[in-house]
Amino acid sequence: MGGGALLFHLQPQNAVLNAVNNELVNLYTVIRDQVELLIDDLKKHVNEKEYFYNIRSFDRNGKIDDLSDVERASRIIYLNKTCFNGFFKTNECGQFDAPFGSYKNPKIVNKIILRSVSEYFNRNNITFTNTSFEDALQDIEKGAFVYLAPPSVPVSDNSKFANGFTREDHMKLRELCDYLTSREINFLLSNSSDSFVHDLYRDYNIEIIEIGRNINSISSKRGQIEEVLIRNYK
Repeated sequence: MGGGALLFHLQPQNAVLNAVNNELVNLYTVIRDQVELLIDDLKKHVNEKEYFYNIRSFDRNGKIDDLSDVERASRIIYLNKTCFNGFFKTNECGQFDAPFGSYKNPKIVNKIILRSVSEYFNRNNITFTNTSFEDALQDIEKGAFVYLAPPSVPVSDNSKFANGFTREDHMKLRELCDYLTSREINFLLSNSSDSFVHDLYRDYNIEIIEIGRNINSISSKRGQIEEVLIRNYK
């Protein structure tokens, strides 16, 4: 599911949204079910470096286990709005590790957006799941449309596979795409434009696109990069 860009662009009436990141799934669930409590809790946060690192440390010192679902969702939004480049980044232990952003006036409480998203979720049949991509599509019905956005394959020798999603996982995902195709279920998959990806999906329609990337610790590496859209339909 990630940031939900395609979801909010298409705004389907019926959708199942899956992510293995339980904090992300909890966030969207809270926005749907408890948006006013979330807005109230967001108001307590302050844009200060010491406060930021204290809140960030909750997934290191165990305090996160004592938070309510609303407080956990509030924490994620706060960290996202005040960290460097607004990047959701975790270390190998799954701990949020993006540094403080030192921005003058970040919009921590965006009532209009939060209420609009909540209204969309409640006006339609939107379900959230927190499981593997295999399990998420186990009961998919013919006629459905599937969008897959796995952690991108690294395009440099110095990069690692993101979020524990390995080369083998990408190969399993390809097998899942074959299964969807055998059932005449259309899918669209996005990934980095890497030779491994091109070879893996050589039997499918591959379109190279350029997208903007504004998030990188090295400013010279921001800008237009190539990605691919892979699909089993014309």
